[in-house]
Amino acid sequence: MLGNAAIAQGAYEAGVKVSAAYPGTPSTEISEYIAKYPEVYAEWSPNEKVAMEVAIGASIAGVRAMASMKLVGVNVASDPLYSISYAGVNGGLVLVAADDPGIYSSQNEQDTRMVARAAMVPVLEPSDSEEARVFTKLAFTYSEAYDTPVIVRTTTRLSHSQGVVHPEEREEIPDKPYVKNIEKNVLMPANARKRHIVVEQRLKQMAEDACSFDINHVEYRDKKIGVITSGIPYQYVREALPDASVLKLGLVHPLPRKLIEEFAAQVDTLYVVEELEPVIEEQIRAWGIPVIGKEIFTVQGEYSANMLRRAILKEEITLTKPAAAPQRPPILCPGCPHRSVFSVLKKLKLHGAGDIGCYTLGAVAPLNVVDFNVCMGASISTLHGMEKAKGKDYVKNWVALIGDSTFMHTGVNSLMNMVYNQATGTVIILDNSTTGMTGHQDHAATGKTLQGDPTYAINIYHLCKAMGIDYLGLISSGTMIIAAENGEKLAERL
Repeated sequence: MLGNAAIAQGAYEAGVKVSAAYPGTPSTEISEYIAKYPEVYAEWSPNEKVAMEVAIGASIAGVRAMASMKLVGVNVASDPLYSISYAGVNGGLVLVAADDPGIYSSQNEQDTRMVARAAMVPVLEPSDSEEARVFTKLAFTYSEAYDTPVIVRTTTRLSHSQGVVHPEEREEIPDKPYVKNIEKNVLMPANARKRHIVVEQRLKQMAEDACSFDINHVEYRDKKIGVITSGIPYQYVREALPDASVLKLGLVHPLPRKLIEEFAAQVDTLYVVEELEPVIEEQIRAWGIPVIGKEIFTVQGEYSANMLRRAILKEEITLTKPAAAPQRPPILCPGCPHRSVFSVLKKLKLHGAGDIGCYTLGAVAPLNVVDFNVCMGASISTLHGMEKAKGKDYVKNWVALIGDSTFMHTGVNSLMNMVYNQATGTVIILDNSTTGMTGHQDHAATGKTLQGDPTYAINIYHLCKAMGIDYLGLISSGTMIIAAENGEKLAERL
């Protein structure tokens, strides 16, 4: 199974009844696979915050629930995540967070383990497809046992590689009764202060218990070299250092201190091999244990067996030089309506404030229209900020560019802000009626649910009109919408 398919299988086997997500590479396929199980209600939510809140609501009601998203989606979902950590759960609650070492499809290379530490949420990290299935099931068990949401952290390499799995039957978990509990579930300051104490005690207890968890296990071999690792890097360690002793961590937060101390005492030289940030390494150093980590390993990109051979064994690795081939950067799909829009904008010598999606490709040759992009929904807000900084005349040569799915994600609030604060910039909503870059998923304006059922399609034109925008132009049967004070002239030229 694909790693993402195995996660879906594990959630199904765990008796999950509700799954919510917003598509984002490398997490998208989790929801596409779980939607195939009729026992699970699965949805595309407008954004990750909503998806997390839907899963929280299902958990409060007493069923097992899951939210899935990519690394930057965790930022969007962090508000409810930090709070539900204090409140705890009723039915098991799991967040699957797909990180992207190497930045294959993201704006940055952030490490979700850092977020989990700040939010005080446990993290499980599988290293292959079978563990993805098993750890996902186990996450729901831990969630209910310790009264906490649990994060299953995956990465692009695990999400999109395949391995042998051993599917099991679905567990039919009885719904837990809902019991009104104001002190636990209503996080006003007086209650939250008490819950903070509970959270700290919970993590301390889990760290002690983790020393005997099967997913944290020691593999003693030659004790000259000892390696502490987790996730996909475990595979590289076993390939590059087959004779080394290894402490493989399945639970990477909180860490099993006693187990780590015992392992460290048994080996001559201790290494921590982890991609991205030195999350494990820093905690081990703080306990006074000598360890070698980021002084010889990079904090950037994916690791490999050859990288470990060079760094630890000092081997000279001679790689075959790849054949010379012309670069083939990504381009807009043939027939994409965005292409003609960008071509006209280029002829008009306009600058584009970009957003997240296919239209980022408008930044590269031969289009060269998009000047910058930040995050989902930011094109409209950044254009607004430019106008407030430099005045109306400054933004007459600028347009904000946003797709229909991204507009539904967080663009609506940004446009609302422009209207409320009397901005005059031009916004182009490139409506191709799909979530294009992640593989053509539906959203709230397409008229179809994740499970293929027909539903009400939010009318973007009427939604913008309801905000009170003075000029609203509809072009090419809904291909795009222009909303601006100076939009009429631009619409005519387009």
